[in-house]
Amino acid sequence: MKNFREHFVKLRNKLREQEHFAFSRFSDGEMHILQNRELKLDDNLIQIGDKKQSGVYKPADFKHFDPKEHSFYQEKLVESLQYKQPNYYKGISCSCCVGKENFDWQVDLAGGDDESLTWANLWVNGNYHSFISEILPIFYSRDCVFIGHEDAKLDRLPFFVKDFRVGYNAMINDYDKIEDIKKWIKEENIENHLFLFSASTFTNLAVVELFREFPNNTYIDIGTCLTPMMDMPTHRGYLEAYWFYRQSKDLQKICVWN
Repeated sequence: MKNFREHFVKLRNKLREQEHFAFSRFSDGEMHILQNRELKLDDNLIQIGDKKQSGVYKPADFKHFDPKEHSFYQEKLVESLQYKQPNYYKGISCSCCVGKENFDWQVDLAGGDDESLTWANLWVNGNYHSFISEILPIFYSRDCVFIGHEDAKLDRLPFFVKDFRVGYNAMINDYDKIEDIKKWIKEENIENHLFLFSASTFTNLAVVELFREFPNNTYIDIGTCLTPMMDMPTHRGYLEAYWFYRQSKDLQKICVWN
């Protein structure tokens, strides 16, 4: 049985030992896109398939996947989940968060459970304290590259030596920026760098391409873990509990596998 804490320690140790790897997170939004369901996050609106409900999202989170228009990107997302390469890790939404049926569906689409599959939530919930105390300090000893939203401020994160920015619905509107990153890596002969992604579904499409072509770097999806330091939205239960001392059980949540 996979263990939430043990998987965290495994990737933390790879970082400490400067072993190259990639970690791509397929959260619930990516799950819905993989299922080819329309997904729309907009001001006070969440639409999944035919169902609509109110929600609280900030402009940096807005996205819209339409299966009728965006099949190319959905196919690329499926490819990124099914891709196999040593040290290429894929975090999926666990059964305690999306239910057993959805969990099993993801595992089947990925080609079955193996050591490449882990939690999409690996950095957050009950592991977030450790992310801040054990993983964030590692970044200060590495040459890091940021790939994230155009509004993110990096003044308080001096370990970034380069950044690439994306905007609204980056999976679709900024897909071509993957080639910009590749070009920079190739022309500058970039190796032993740590690429930190906070770019929603664009991350999944970029990480697989970059690690396949340039495996001498490390590529990690950090999601919203550092947004409080970037003056970006913090409306996540684990962030508000940790940084603003607000009541939430998220910081005590230890996700289970199946």
